[in-house]
Amino acid sequence: MNKMLVAAAVVAVGAGGYWYSQQEVEVSASDNDVMAYIPADTPIFSAQLQPFPIKSYINSLSDAYKQSGANSLGEWEDEDEPRAQFFLSLMKSYLAAMKDGDTFVSTFGLADNVRSYFYTLGAMPVLKLEVTNADAIWALLDKAEIDSGLKHVPAQLKGVNYRSYRLTDTNEDEHINLVVAVYDSILTLTLDTSFSEPALLETALAVTPVEHSIVDAKIIEDIIAKHGFTNEGISYINHQEIVKAFTSTDGNQLARQMTKLFEMAEEDPFVELRSPVCNQELSAIAANWPRTVAGYDKMDITSTESSLSYRVVFESKNQIMLDAYQQMRGYIPAYVQDIDNSVATLGLGIDINQMVPSLQAIWDEMLTPEYQCAPLQEMQAQMSQQSPAMLGMVTGMANGVKGVGLSVIDYKINDDVDSPEIESLDAVMTLSAENPAMLFNMVKPFAPELANIQLPTDGSAIVLNDVLPMPPEMKVTAKLAVKGNHLVLFFGDKGEAVANTLSSEPIASNGLLAMSADYMKMFAPLLKFIELTGEPVPEEFKAMKDYDMRVKVELDVDDKGIIIDSTVNSRAGK
Repeated sequence: MNKMLVAAAVVAVGAGGYWYSQQEVEVSASDNDVMAYIPADTPIFSAQLQPFPIKSYINSLSDAYKQSGANSLGEWEDEDEPRAQFFLSLMKSYLAAMKDGDTFVSTFGLADNVRSYFYTLGAMPVLKLEVTNADAIWALLDKAEIDSGLKHVPAQLKGVNYRSYRLTDTNEDEHINLVVAVYDSILTLTLDTSFSEPALLETALAVTPVEHSIVDAKIIEDIIAKHGFTNEGISYINHQEIVKAFTSTDGNQLARQMTKLFEMAEEDPFVELRSPVCNQELSAIAANWPRTVAGYDKMDITSTESSLSYRVVFESKNQIMLDAYQQMRGYIPAYVQDIDNSVATLGLGIDINQMVPSLQAIWDEMLTPEYQCAPLQEMQAQMSQQSPAMLGMVTGMANGVKGVGLSVIDYKINDDVDSPEIESLDAVMTLSAENPAMLFNMVKPFAPELANIQLPTDGSAIVLNDVLPMPPEMKVTAKLAVKGNHLVLFFGDKGEAVANTLSSEPIASNGLLAMSADYMKMFAPLLKFIELTGEPVPEEFKAMKDYDMRVKVELDVDDKGIIIDSTVNSRAGK
């Protein structure tokens, strides 16, 4: 029975790990037949509500990226267990199909544009995908059965035919089966267990609708209206439903499933959380942080290039904490946002003057409720032994600082096998502050090598090669200047060009963190350097020099919650 509990836990965690959605056309959830079978209390939901151009998207990826998974199957190759070989065969088919868009859609029986859905019925995961050729699905599974020796059991439920693959050992009293069905041009992958309610599979296979669906609750429309996502793809994790499952025995479908499992195991590891006081206090916390939601702000896909902007919001109704986080927001320079003309960038926006009081406000807010729930009491006891006020001693020297930035714009390695070295470097580093020159003069007494340096007030630069311990093999010149509200250290002509733009760039509270990388620009020179030194290049790094892909991630906060904004741009190989 313990093995069954572990398997059930893996299913639940695996459900939480699946995160897929896409993107702009008017859409109403009530017009979508699949949505009638998704309960409003589902803890996890992710769907592509409008057809996603999967064929063009696959074509827009670089060949190196499409082949990147081929080296990840090594450890699976030695597995002789039929279930492992079954999934290995499917993975090999998937990797082979990634060759191009035509191969991918034909291998999986897809249209050029598809809709997909992932959600859970309590803990039970359900994946649905539109297909146009069911025979392609059965051919893939037939091949996997031949390759592995794992056989399916054909079954039918109220007119829906499906295949059932046993995932647990035959000597186990309880079982978990993988269910595969194609009904009304919808492929369904789900699980069926000996300890789940019979009606669960009926709902998963779109035979029996749920009483109160995600459509009835208007959850999708609410998320789009509240956060301004495009209408095509929405995902969310419902924290309140998850907390309800851990703090009650029958508060929702997940709670009832967990209760049944714990009764079978004759042990409830969450019995303490199900006390009335823990239920009340944890539910209040979840009400303040109700959901993690996600959706697209931009989608532009052709067969040669794709650009996607995806935003995740950790929703919060705790205005005290949100105000404190917003007070901490600092300045991130414009050059940090430029993913087209840089190798890698990093920007940290923190208003040092506001950091300690903001953290103290957050700390006080977390300690203010006098929790009676034991786990929460323990957390508060540990927090009360620390205090953000101690940071004041560290931040006092950085008075007026609003942020720091870094960008490696370009770099080159020479071709000398005997003495590989950096041939050129274009980069810029900035410290943005109300009075950067004053901060530099404050630091000078603690760094004797800077004692005799006088920074010009007109924005002109001084050379630092005699001060900075620059390796002789790096044939670069380091320069320092004050450009408006920015203390700038820069290298190369491109670095100087960026530095000059900062003179007219005022500091403003525009974010907390931003970083970006261009895989091709970053790894091509780096791998060349490693090869010239004679060191072995890890297999997983070799292909990265051919990834024509740029990524950017930003962290920010507004009055709706904490935001992670991601942008990915990819181009097909030329």
